[in-house]
Amino acid sequence: MMGSQAAAIRAQEFMRCPFCRAGDFAVIDSRSQDGGFPIRRRRRCPKCMRRAWTVEQIEEIPLKVIKKDESREPFDPAKLRRGIEKACYKRPVSSEQIESIVREVESDVYANHFAEVPVRAIGELVMEHVKKLDQIAYVRFASVYREFKDVSDFVQEVEPMLGEVKGKNGKRRKKGRADAE
Repeated sequence: MMGSQAAAIRAQEFMRCPFCRAGDFAVIDSRSQDGGFPIRRRRRCPKCMRRAWTVEQIEEIPLKVIKKDESREPFDPAKLRRGIEKACYKRPVSSEQIESIVREVESDVYANHFAEVPVRAIGELVMEHVKKLDQIAYVRFASVYREFKDVSDFVQEVEPMLGEVKGKNGKRRKKGRADAE
């Protein structure tokens, strides 16, 4: 019984001839486009000797985002872009900078997750990138992403950044004053 199962599996590994249905529709020649796909393969059946072209194309598995309520939806870079644009509204952030963040986050997500990614992972990646770009945009994004309930949530998020803003003389910048350097 084991031998017949193994033979059945091996038979499925071969592409069958579309004309005579013989098992090994052998590859004679392969040609690919500049990007690598699709690949055209010229095949010949050893039984009926007929030839045909086949085309191989990669089928991507769509990435799903696991939302906070455990529902799933397709990963959408446009939705990500809209969220970052809202956080950067009226801030000195260019469209190119926003697009760069979207590409980097998308690249990180596809590199580190297969099939599904928690929304938490995407949010943390975005916050990491936006924080480097603009602190106000970061606080705006964090307030929506982390669902701030009151001012104390804002204070908790901003306090670590205030330590970074202190000047060399140890004083915090006051509103409306430039650093005296």
